[in-house]
Amino acid sequence: MSAPLAIAGTELRRFARDRSNIFFALIFPLLLVVVIGLQFGGGGTSGRVAVSGTDGALRAALTATLEDGGATVTDTDPGAMREQVARGRADVGLLVEDAAERSYAAGEPAEVELISASGAASRAATQLVATALQSLSLDRVQLTGLTDLGVPETEASAALAEARQAVAPVELRVVDVDEVAQELGGLGQFDLSAATMLLLFVFLSTLGSAVTLIQSRRLGVQARVLAAPVSGTQAILGQLLGRWVIASFQGVYIMVASVVIFDVDFGNVGLALLLLLVFGAVATGAAMLLGALMDHEGAANGVAVGLGLVLAALGGCMFPLELMPDTLRTVAHVTPHAWGYEAFAEIQRHDGGLADIAPQLGVLAAMAAVLVLLGAWALRRSVARAM
Repeated sequence: MSAPLAIAGTELRRFARDRSNIFFALIFPLLLVVVIGLQFGGGGTSGRVAVSGTDGALRAALTATLEDGGATVTDTDPGAMREQVARGRADVGLLVEDAAERSYAAGEPAEVELISASGAASRAATQLVATALQSLSLDRVQLTGLTDLGVPETEASAALAEARQAVAPVELRVVDVDEVAQELGGLGQFDLSAATMLLLFVFLSTLGSAVTLIQSRRLGVQARVLAAPVSGTQAILGQLLGRWVIASFQGVYIMVASVVIFDVDFGNVGLALLLLLVFGAVATGAAMLLGALMDHEGAANGVAVGLGLVLAALGGCMFPLELMPDTLRTVAHVTPHAWGYEAFAEIQRHDGGLADIAPQLGVLAAMAAVLVLLGAWALRRSVARAM
C-alpha cells in the first residue's frame, strides 16, 4: 500500500506547488459564494440603515425601534452616511437634524431626511423606516395627550409602558403559497450559494487536475513509475487516491470557510461530508477519464473548464433548479451536480437523514463507479500507448 500512497503524495505536492491554485482553489470560490448569495440567498437582516445627525432622544429612539424591527443600524456622520448609501453599503440613510430633535422633544411633528439607495433591498428598508417613524409618532402623540391633561411625563410614560405590556401584541402570519418561495424561504443568506459553489469547485478543480496526468505521460513519468517495482494497479490506485484527496480537500475547505465566515448551515455535517466524498469520487473518475483520453495539456485544460462550468450551470450551481422549467430540470439530472444539489437541499432545508438522500447518494455512487472504471481502463491503455 506504500506505493499508491507515495504516488498520491506526489500528485498532492504538484497540486500545492501550482500557485494559481491559491486563487482559484482558495479565494475565488468564496467570492462566488458572496455573489450567488446576494442574488438568490434568503434570510439576512431586514435592511441596512445608516443614521446620522444630532444626538438626541429622537435619534436614540429611532435607532432602538429599527433594531427591534430587525434592521442593521450604523451610527455615523452625514458625509459618511451619504457615501455608504451611494456605494450600496447601506440601503437607507437617515439624517436627524437639530430642528427635528427640538420638535420631537416638544411633542411637535418632526421631519427626518431619508436617502434611499438604488438596490432592490432599499424598498423593504424604506418601509421598515416608515413603520418605525409611525410607531414613534404614535407613542409621542399618546404621551403628549396625557401630559396636556396634567399627568406628569414620568407617570404618563410608565402608564403607557404598562398598557403596552397588558395588551397582547397583534400577530401577523404571512403564508406564501408559492412552492419556490416555500422551498427557498428557510435558507440563510449564503446557505444556497455555499452548497452550490462546493459542488462546482470540487468538480472543476478535480477535473483540472487531468492536466497533470497528461504531463506525466508525455514526460515519461508514468513509464518510469511502472519500471519500478510498482504494478499497474498500484499506479492507477495512487492516481485515483491523489485526485480524490484533492477533491475532498477543496470541499472541506469551502465548507469550513463558509461556516466560519458566512455562518452557513450545512445541516447534518456528517451527511454533508459523506455526500462530499461520494461526489468527489465522481469528479475523480471524470478527471482520470479526461486525462487518459486527451494528449495535449492546453486542450485538456480548456475542456475541463468548459465542461465543468457547463455541467455546473445545468446542474443548478449557478441558477437554482427550482427556478428552471420542468423540462430543463429533467435534463439537468444527467449531471452529478443536480443530484448533489438535491441531496444538499434535503440536508439543509428539510433536516433530511441518510434515508432521505439515499437515492441521490446511490446515483452518485453509480456514476463514480462507472467513471472510475472507465478512467482506470483508459489510463492503462494510455500508458501502454505512451510506452
